[in-house]
Amino acid sequence: MKTKREDVRNIAIIAHVDHGKTTLVDELLKQSGVFRENQEVAERVMDSNDIERERGITILSKNTAVFYKGTKINIVDTPGHADFGGEVERVLKMVNGVILVVDAFEGAMPQTKFVLRKALELDLPVIVCINKIDRPEARPAEVIDEVLELLIDLDASEEQLDCPFVYASAKDGYAMLDMEDKPENMVPLFETILDYIPAPEGDPDAGTQVLISTIDYNEYVGRIGIGKVDNGTIRTNQDVVVVNHHDPERQAKVRISRLYEFDGLNRVEVKEASIGSIVAISGISDLSIGDTICSPESPQAIPFQKISEPTIAMQFKVNDSPFAGKEGKYVTSRHIRDRLFRELNTDVSLRVEETEDMDTFKVSGRGELHLSVLIENMRREGYEFAVSKAEVLYKKDENGKVLEPMEMAYIDVPDEFTGVVIEKLGQRKGELRSMGPIGGNYTRMEFSIPSRGLIGYRGDFLTDTKGNGIMNTAFDGYAPYKGDIQYRKQGSLIAYETGESVTYGLYSAQERGALFIGPGEKVYAGMVIGENGKTDDIEVNVCKTKHLTNTRSSSADEALRLTPPRILSLEQALDFIDTDELLEVTPKSLRIRKKILDPKLRKRSNNK
Repeated sequence: MKTKREDVRNIAIIAHVDHGKTTLVDELLKQSGVFRENQEVAERVMDSNDIERERGITILSKNTAVFYKGTKINIVDTPGHADFGGEVERVLKMVNGVILVVDAFEGAMPQTKFVLRKALELDLPVIVCINKIDRPEARPAEVIDEVLELLIDLDASEEQLDCPFVYASAKDGYAMLDMEDKPENMVPLFETILDYIPAPEGDPDAGTQVLISTIDYNEYVGRIGIGKVDNGTIRTNQDVVVVNHHDPERQAKVRISRLYEFDGLNRVEVKEASIGSIVAISGISDLSIGDTICSPESPQAIPFQKISEPTIAMQFKVNDSPFAGKEGKYVTSRHIRDRLFRELNTDVSLRVEETEDMDTFKVSGRGELHLSVLIENMRREGYEFAVSKAEVLYKKDENGKVLEPMEMAYIDVPDEFTGVVIEKLGQRKGELRSMGPIGGNYTRMEFSIPSRGLIGYRGDFLTDTKGNGIMNTAFDGYAPYKGDIQYRKQGSLIAYETGESVTYGLYSAQERGALFIGPGEKVYAGMVIGENGKTDDIEVNVCKTKHLTNTRSSSADEALRLTPPRILSLEQALDFIDTDELLEVTPKSLRIRKKILDPKLRKRSNNK
């Protein structure tokens, strides 16, 4: 007999990047009394990882819970970036409704569409929250029309179209049901959640069924599975069976050692949990996403969609440059292998494969951002390694034709830059699908472009639009191969010998192009120290000092003026490297180098 559990609501907060999901969760936590009156609370308290804080993005979905009028509201904060779309798909299996957050100025963006489509496919009711209405340029009425159009485009049902709209400013901590209301607090949003999001239902007397939707990892207790109790109850010390919808063979007998529920930001240990509860389970070593935990009498797996496949791959190698092992703590292939395989514990969209070369691993992910976050994390933990240029993963159709991953790129730029963007993306096999004004001298364009055409483009894009352009991309399936693309027009400036860079040597090198290093830096032969103004690679001697002579001239000894070097960030360096180059990553430095350091051998392989 199915029954509803009225004292619980499970919701996910979904939105495009930067529309204020995490800030909204902060306010719900504060106003429900999770924190003491005098407790100091960090901003965006849900973004717990350093990189999330610095970049202001959410990478991993997080669980929390608040109490309002005796009802427990379990909230899941989800990422907005397309690269972390795998996170969003899974999380939606745990909830009974979603809050779609939309920026009152930017309106419905590509990622809004992506996450909303996933929610509608699962028949989840939607509350639309128009956030940032305190912005001076907010246009809530137009944004509501955009969201309704989007719902119609996505074939929403009658009930889904009849969704409630709430106007909010997460930053100032209030929500309203009508723009004319007086802004006070978040109560209107809490009330809407209770009224509109259905209570979870299930059969409390049936056998246990819990679908694992997220995995957390903790060094002390190992893997922790998080999921919702669909039927029955789950208790500590209970004997259960783990099964999987996509793997009919799997039947593992295990015991539940510890069980937790969420309360505010904490996990609270409980003895048992019944239908509708979101629980964390520890003590099962090889638990993975999509597994169902059932009672042994009637093991039945809950269906679960397959996780989207990776589209892009890089090689992670042991660093073998002349400076290898000087700056990192973990440098051997065993260290790197263990760390990459450990990442698979929590990141389901990632693939790691061993190659014929013992020191090289092929790592595939959802996009450049996905992999650069992994590289940055490893670097901070003290790992030293080298990575190759990102390459896309091709497929073959039944006739043996090569297919490649495609993306839709949505670009907003000031009108004066539309020409240069269309020209650059045209060279990278992009097709302009639509173009129109979006107010305030801005134009929105949509391109269909191969994923490899976007590799290395972001840096150019920011330069071409003087930092005023916004680019968002979404995966758009596989299509026949579009032909070759020339990535980089400029060659590299390569250091000729090992030593320390000197102003005199750099001064003559800077006439050739833009430098990436300043004086007094250690370099080695074969290291890339700048970008050539022309298409070919040139070797330059930056360690060269001036020959001393007896003649003195009044002007020669004036200080040589160097142009400040261009210091590349991790993303820029990954964008810059070419297919015959590697990026050496250590906790202290990023160095670009040629795969073959010896100039004679390099020339020979190029001639081949």
